[in-house]
Amino acid sequence: MKERIKVGIANLKPLPGVYLMHDKDENIIYIGKAKDLSKRVRQYFLRPQSGKVAKMVFETAYFETIITNNEKEALILEMNLIQTHYPKYNVLLKDDSHYPYIALKKEGYPYLQIKRNTKDKKYDYFGPFPRSSSAYETIDLLNKIFPLRKCNRIPRKPCLYYDLGQCLAPCINKIDEPLIKEMKEQVKDFLKSNNQKVIADLNKKMMMASENLDYEKAHEYKKILEAINHINIKQNIEQIDKKDRDIFAFSSREGYLSLAVLLFRKGRLLDKKSYIVEQFDNNEEQVANLILQFYQKVLLPQEIVINNDTVIDLLEGLIDAKIYSVTRGKLIDLLLSAKQNADSAMDEYFLSAKLDDNKLTLLEQLGKLLNIKTPLRIDLIDNSHLQGSSPVGAAVVFINGEPAKKLYRKYKIEHEEARDDLKSMEEIVIRRYLRMKNEKQTLPDLLLVDGGHNQIHAADKALKEIDLDIHLFGLVKNTKHQTSGLMDKDGKVYEIENNNLFFLLTRMQDEVHRFAISFHQSLRSKKMKSSLLDDIKGLGEKRKEIIHKAYPDIHLLKQAPLEELNQLLPPSVAKALYRKLHD
Repeated sequence: MKERIKVGIANLKPLPGVYLMHDKDENIIYIGKAKDLSKRVRQYFLRPQSGKVAKMVFETAYFETIITNNEKEALILEMNLIQTHYPKYNVLLKDDSHYPYIALKKEGYPYLQIKRNTKDKKYDYFGPFPRSSSAYETIDLLNKIFPLRKCNRIPRKPCLYYDLGQCLAPCINKIDEPLIKEMKEQVKDFLKSNNQKVIADLNKKMMMASENLDYEKAHEYKKILEAINHINIKQNIEQIDKKDRDIFAFSSREGYLSLAVLLFRKGRLLDKKSYIVEQFDNNEEQVANLILQFYQKVLLPQEIVINNDTVIDLLEGLIDAKIYSVTRGKLIDLLLSAKQNADSAMDEYFLSAKLDDNKLTLLEQLGKLLNIKTPLRIDLIDNSHLQGSSPVGAAVVFINGEPAKKLYRKYKIEHEEARDDLKSMEEIVIRRYLRMKNEKQTLPDLLLVDGGHNQIHAADKALKEIDLDIHLFGLVKNTKHQTSGLMDKDGKVYEIENNNLFFLLTRMQDEVHRFAISFHQSLRSKKMKSSLLDDIKGLGEKRKEIIHKAYPDIHLLKQAPLEELNQLLPPSVAKALYRKLHD
């Protein structure tokens, strides 16, 4: 046993807290929490271990501890530290997408929006919706049924929706508060699946329109009714009650843990999700961690069901929801269904997806191939321009083989030689890593540039200028423009076989290329749009900003009918813009 670890074990206290394992290069490789630090940390070094735990213990050069007041504080601190340091032996949920919610503005005339989080307290939230399309379909339907506000900003004159009877025009009319309140309550009822009253009202209107021989209007009501029935059918599953409730179950096999959840909102099943992660810690503690991560992206329900008392104890006080287990009734059937989902996800994983989870091993292979330490953090840089116009650069980051999108960065190229890719590479490297150096941020273990020897030389020159030593290689392509190997600063090429490491590097290269191209296209579109918006009388900077927000792409702006532009601009300005767009 290493001497520093012996000293650390001797100083352990029987108190709750967090422990951080460090390797010989002082990188944090694992973070855990314990009710009793003395018992937990000793177990790693004084008992025989196997698999990933044995490998982690072997790599640990020393550890440190942070004592907390209780186990709950330790759990919160553990999560925060993991999401700050990304240790290679800690597993985070890979699905970082946020469910969409329909948001209803609390104050003023009723207005609906799609939001990906619930932070803005000015709105009431309904959902989550498992698919964005469902949320947008529902908003479109509500806008047809109720005379809600459609404009992002209230215009000075009524829009087309007022003429169609789909808005009461709060821009020019004073709407009575009781009417606004009633409309909001009706929308809320609909979003809570209490839409029978709306269906009855629409049926009545359809019959009246038919009796008045207004068959076009009757047909429109019929289509709305069909859309409501479609939404009801898609969500129609046996309702036990009308509560918001999530049901979790988990299973483990051969070093992997499967967590499944059934999401019920207002008694209806909205979605099923499952996650497969490597089994590393105590099962119950790992499940509690995963559930906490899940609710960083999903609005808490009223109730959470999971048949494990230890997990319930760990989550109590950390989640503002009722957490309990069940032994009988209809909920037990749903719990068994969640367990079947967890087992099924594990079966599918072992049949097809396990290769995708071997990233640490692949990174170790990459380190040995390049004769460097295992590159747990890899930065990739690419630049893009079209005949010198709107030159941009992009940097993406992969940590433990997974994209760390919060660390992605975009760069507008500032030097005058816009066509010179090498100058652009130098500028990006200097701007990016000089700032990281000055702010003492964590530098990458490996920097990959998308290009041959000239690009590598440009990046190396920039690193030397700011006095930084980072392992630098270039992605080499074959005649089919596919990644075939890596090149070092001396021009030596390291061939990569058509294997999992090849696919991992190709995925990384595709990601930095996609990120750079999308940024370039966005800037070019804005530039084209700005030139179109210039020299139009009455179109100042504020109105240009409104146009940019409403039509983020130049093609969308060109397709906009004059009626739409009139909603955002005075008629004379809208007409002038429309003429210039179609000149």
